[in-house]
Amino acid sequence: MARVYLSIGSNIEPETHIRSGVSALRAQFGQVELSSVYESAAVGFDGDNFYNLVAAIQTNMSLAELAEQLRAIEDAHDRSRAGPRFSSRTLDIDILLYDDLVINEGKLVLPREEITKNAFVLWPLAEVAPTLQHPVLKQSYAELWAAYDKDSQPLWPVEFDFG
Repeated sequence: MARVYLSIGSNIEPETHIRSGVSALRAQFGQVELSSVYESAAVGFDGDNFYNLVAAIQTNMSLAELAEQLRAIEDAHDRSRAGPRFSSRTLDIDILLYDDLVINEGKLVLPREEITKNAFVLWPLAEVAPTLQHPVLKQSYAELWAAYDKDSQPLWPVEFDFG
């Protein structure tokens, strides 16, 4: 079984879509470990604030099967793919890590570059997997978060009820 870390985000009715998206993940994968939920300003465009978190799952699915399943969950939440890359989202689920796989093939890059670039990915990942080492940088996510310039992307935890 592969240990997979997912980034989940929403800025369109975020409470509803994140709650429902996590429910869909639990229905598909069983046990889902969740970080706290964090709020941040939109990055790359002007829009409503995002709610973000990281989920850890285990799966026997191949990377391609997993990507297809996550896309189906996004689509079930009316995810629009017609707009620009940086735009509002009902539900965005990205694969951050698939075990310690390192891939750089066109659009498929693992570990996902956003891990070290965005506070809204790194902080929740450091929360759920503090001692896990980045497969390329060979530093733990807690170490990466400790060294991150926290003033560059303000981020704050929010109370969230998953129901």
